[in-house]
Amino acid sequence: MKKFITLIIAIVVIPAMAQQTPGSKQAEAITIEGATAHLGNGEVIESSLIMFEDGKITFVGDSNMKIARKGKVIDATGKHVYPGFIAPAKTLGLVEIDAVRASKDEDEIGDFIPHVRSLIAYNAESKVVESMRPNGVLISQIAPTGGRISGTSSIVQFDAWNWEDAAIKVDDGVHLNWPTTFKQGRWWAGEEPGYHPNKDYSDQIEEVTTFFKNAAAYGKSNPKEVNPAFAAMQGIFDGSQKLYVHADDEKQIIDAINTLKSNGAKEVVLIGGYHAYKIPEFLKSNNIPVLVQYTHNLPVFDDDDYDLPYKLPKLLVDAGLLVGIQNSDAENFQTRNLPFYAGQAAQQGLDKEVAVQLLTGNTAKILGIDDLYGTLENGKSATLFISEGDALDMAGNQLTHVFIDGRTVSLETHQTEIWKRYMNKYEGK
Repeated sequence: MKKFITLIIAIVVIPAMAQQTPGSKQAEAITIEGATAHLGNGEVIESSLIMFEDGKITFVGDSNMKIARKGKVIDATGKHVYPGFIAPAKTLGLVEIDAVRASKDEDEIGDFIPHVRSLIAYNAESKVVESMRPNGVLISQIAPTGGRISGTSSIVQFDAWNWEDAAIKVDDGVHLNWPTTFKQGRWWAGEEPGYHPNKDYSDQIEEVTTFFKNAAAYGKSNPKEVNPAFAAMQGIFDGSQKLYVHADDEKQIIDAINTLKSNGAKEVVLIGGYHAYKIPEFLKSNNIPVLVQYTHNLPVFDDDDYDLPYKLPKLLVDAGLLVGIQNSDAENFQTRNLPFYAGQAAQQGLDKEVAVQLLTGNTAKILGIDDLYGTLENGKSATLFISEGDALDMAGNQLTHVFIDGRTVSLETHQTEIWKRYMNKYEGK
């Protein structure tokens, strides 16, 4: 009897806790008419006409154009339409509850483990992932953490049954945490508080250099046995994969770029870049794009400008760098605030449409998925959303429709269900 009751409870409870069922493949053409279209490449169409079928955009233009509307027509007059926002370098789907160790799968044992693939651990039914969609975040780069070389990331969309369905770009790059030049004293460990030089910095760089040299030599040889770690690095040397380097201070960044370029890394992307604004010419000369840290933050050092985190994206854009925004250091649930980080940059003087690019076209280009995602253009994926107002503003970011590869996606989440439940409770009294 106890087993029977347990089974009944499981049958009743599990469906209630499950993620929304992924949308069905687009069956008819859809036309969005009248919305202000933010194309993701810096351009705006005030009263737009957008059509898509079979998951691909077939027309983007002005609504005044005399062209036959296809399929279902959505009147979006007074609203705004955007490409799906992209969240790079996140552990979404790898961590569900930080306080529950069994739900955390973002880090593996070892310091140099590029062969560890984050994609196969991605949970497409994560409630945290589901909660991103109502704010317009529809795509993410799922990246591992920990160690010196954390592993390999992949890029997914947020409407899938499993990781195979979710994958947009598999094993797009390897993530390297560059050694820090300074360490912060741990008072609880009896260390002097404040920042102190990292005495092991040179040795740690030597470890990275040795690993890269050995991996390069492995690729040029004909080994009798497969070394998974070295084998996973070969895309870095032939340019088929990108090397994402997490570094912040000026010396870190310069040392990282010089060391990695001299050891055969073809495509390097900087993640973090807190002091990147001090060395823009160096970054441009080495063709290094920056996925800069989020703006809702405090200055790191006492002599930093109080508003440095707010204006950092604008400083880098004004310097001529290719820039996207990420918040890899923040908790996963805060990824939903990604649009508002760009909005904060716009409040610091960055052109609003350039701010949109930091979440769409620029990030897609940096991640290497701009052939299909990131902008509203003919032939690209119909991954987009309609918002009541300005999606970079908390008050305006009220989504009415979401489409991923042309599929209509539900905006219901576990959170919206709870909100409605308790709103009804109090309204009924």
